[in-house]
Amino acid sequence: MTWVQNYNPLGSIVVSALVAAIPLFIILFMLGVKRTKGHVAASFGLLSAVLISIFAYGMPAGLAINSTLYGAAYGIFPIVWIVVTAIWVYNMTVESGEFEIIKNSLASITDDRRLQALFIAFAFGSFIEGTAGFGTPVAITAAMLVGLGFNPVYAAGICLIANTAPVAFGAIGIPVVVAAQVTNLDLMHVSQVVGRQLPFLAVIVPLWLVVTMSGWKGAMEVLPAVVVAGVAFAGTQFYTSNYVNAYLPDITSAVVTIIALLLFLKVWKPEKAWHFPDEKPSTGVIKCDYSTGEVLRAWAPYLILAALVFLWADDKFIGLKKTLVSLDKDLFILWPGLHNLVVKTLPVVAKNAAYPAKYSFNILSAAGTAILFSGIISLAIIPNYGFGRATTCFFKTIKQLRWPILTIAMILGLAYIMNYSGMSSTMGLAFTATGSFFPFFSPILGWLGVFLTGSDTSANALFCGMQKTAAEQVGVDPYLTVAANSSGGVCGKMISPQSISVATAATGLVGEESTIFRFTLKHSIAMISFMACLTYAQAYWLHWMLP
Repeated sequence: MTWVQNYNPLGSIVVSALVAAIPLFIILFMLGVKRTKGHVAASFGLLSAVLISIFAYGMPAGLAINSTLYGAAYGIFPIVWIVVTAIWVYNMTVESGEFEIIKNSLASITDDRRLQALFIAFAFGSFIEGTAGFGTPVAITAAMLVGLGFNPVYAAGICLIANTAPVAFGAIGIPVVVAAQVTNLDLMHVSQVVGRQLPFLAVIVPLWLVVTMSGWKGAMEVLPAVVVAGVAFAGTQFYTSNYVNAYLPDITSAVVTIIALLLFLKVWKPEKAWHFPDEKPSTGVIKCDYSTGEVLRAWAPYLILAALVFLWADDKFIGLKKTLVSLDKDLFILWPGLHNLVVKTLPVVAKNAAYPAKYSFNILSAAGTAILFSGIISLAIIPNYGFGRATTCFFKTIKQLRWPILTIAMILGLAYIMNYSGMSSTMGLAFTATGSFFPFFSPILGWLGVFLTGSDTSANALFCGMQKTAAEQVGVDPYLTVAANSSGGVCGKMISPQSISVATAATGLVGEESTIFRFTLKHSIAMISFMACLTYAQAYWLHWMLP
């Protein structure tokens, strides 16, 4: 027997939205005020969501429990699969001693922590986001920064903040692709509008990172490099998204930024290298103690990882993804007791539509599998490190990540129960009731969606239909609000409990999720406020900026 969603169970959309938001308030309170561990906050938030779905929304208990389990399963695979394999590759390079070579080679380019953050967190992280997405860049780059000697809190926080610039075009542009698909809007046009919003944020992210680390005075000392990174990334992102396609903006921007920084630092260096206060001061120019071959060998696992992740995500050039997906196509189950038993209704959809629950075991096409293969291939390159040690390291990594695994599973369970009960749609509809002010709240809706799900892709799937409908009702360009959902969503990535769990797992800060949340919250609020004002201005005063 099916159950039809009710988006206003309490008779007032505002009251219903406030009740629907209780699980989020609980998580915010427990992380931001009580400073509890991530899995504790997630458990209370999840329990409250299940109870609200049953007693306030009238959702049958069986459907509520099954949707929670369905979300938790998605959290385990493919999300946790990415995190485990990424940290495993990093742990192998540490155990084998190869990461010491990576540290030395990077320090020989620059021993300045500010510039290392630009290279690893911003540029290299953007490349990984562009190829894989879904938590992969934070898992890899945060672990690398800790290995380089960064303060773990700053390593986690900086990587989360840096991950704002590329998220909308992550995983070969999949968030923008989904936004266009669910709204039946032209993909290239959506890409162009995102490309006329996000670069305004991307160009200042390098400065934002450096100011966060070293203050304004420290940032001014490396301002030339900051400008090179910001302009190279934002300029390439704008050009690619507007004149090439929606699939490559992150990859091209990251590659151009890395090359630009490498060339620039050959002719310019800061007068004094900056380190964290608890570090020993720099002793001067650091020379690379290893041969070119040794350096390439040490970096090989990450080069192989980047190449395989790109191939796994590509369905436009070589087309490996299509082949892998075709091999995986029959590996799925229709989630028992949930598939097509929940019905979406007006005004979220034009006519009643069954809500599917298809759980795919896309083991071959998953990004985590690409990372797994990169680790296996690397065994042929890493010296004195065989399959036995790699296997032991893999299981040690799972044990190391046991609490983040639990947290991610519960957070995805929370996201799915809120989706299937209609609680997420209730909050979205409350925003659409703001009339002519809706363009201001449009990116905030995307921000909320990413906070809920940890994914810009999921937030676009959840809210872009409502974004289009609301825009048409208030008389603004629907392409603007749909794009703003994605552009605003990137600002929520750094405070999403799922993303924070990945970051704490990568930096050895499990149990300190509240610390990272408090670190990133003010940055997230500042960035989404900027995007909200920009979208409102583009809707009424700066409409000429849009294609």
